[in-house]
Parts: sequence; structure tokens; C-alpha cells
Amino acid sequence: MNKEYILASGSPRRKEILTRLGIAFKILVSEADESHGELPPEEIVLMLSRRKAEAVAAIPEAAGYVVIAADTLVALDGEVLGKPADRADYERMIRALSGRAHQVYTGVTLLQAPQGKLKSFYERTDVHVRELSEAEIRAYVDSGEGDDKAGAYAIQGEFGKYITAFEGDYDNVVGFPAKRFLKELEGFENDGTV
Repeated sequence: MNKEYILASGSPRRKEILTRLGIAFKILVSEADESHGELPPEEIVLMLSRRKAEAVAAIPEAAGYVVIAADTLVALDGEVLGKPADRADYERMIRALSGRAHQVYTGVTLLQAPQGKLKSFYERTDVHVRELSEAEIRAYVDSGEGDDKAGAYAIQGEFGKYITAFEGDYDNVVGFPAKRFLKELEGFENDGTV
């Protein structure tokens, strides 16, 4: 990779994935508004990743860098499951995921400032969760592992033992679609088009 990069996120998981991919970057956390209306999940993650990229690209020290911004959400039957608001919401989400398949969407935007060169894409992964007992649901909620996670869980943590299968990129569920990102980044660097 021949450019300098900024990751517009403080996520330790995204930092870890980009580091594993051999990409050197600095971090400037986006303070972009993350509100969204009633849109399909793929449109939400594309919109929010672009909003985050544009917010960081507007910072003077981002000039000349390629900004990498991402947004991940969990959806079940079209309902977006954000971070749990409280314990009751946490239990509701884990109970809803029990014995079902749900989708994880991550939108990624690459934006080079000040040229305005832009590319956005999203990745979807289907995740299958086994049926959980009430005791398992309560124990997981009590662990607090999913307190600050979309969908109220972390696949790379204790919740991983409840996953029976996934279709798509595992890293996407963690928060960043590594394989797709590398493909899109190569095209972004080589084609020169928006």
C-alpha cells in the first residue's frame, strides 16, 4: 500500500484488523452524528460510514491521507439492534437472537482529502445462534460483555460459543470486513475514479 491512512475510529477491533492486514495508519476518531432514520440496514451503514469519513476528512491534519471509516450494525428481521440501552434491552436482544439467524452489516468508506476521491461499500454476514436457556441469557447479560456492542454481543468473546454457523466474513462480524476491504482498497488506489 503506497498511501498514508487515517482510521476514523477508536475501535480496538478495527485497529487490530487493520494492523493484521499490514496497513500503517493513525487514528482520528470521528465525532460525526450517528443518528439515522428508518432506512434499510445496508443504507444506514453506508450513510454513517460516509458521514464519519467526511467528518474526519474535514480536519486539516487529514489532508493528503486516505480516511478509512466504518459503521457496523446488527439486524434481525429488518430491525436494527443497536447497543443495549439498559439490562432489560440487553436481555430482550439476546433472547431475540436465541435460536435464530441474524445479519451483521458493515459499511466502509474510503475518502482521500482534499481531492474528494470516494468509495463506499458494505458487507453482510449471516450469523446463526443456537437456542439459549434463560440461565445462559441471564449469565451472558450479567457478564457485561455486550454492554457497548451492536446487537448486545461480541462474537470474539464468550458469545462465540453460542454461534453455530456464519455465512460470510467473520471479521465483518467483529467490525471490519477484511477481505472485501483489501479488494476495494486495491481498486481505490489503482483506478483513480470515484
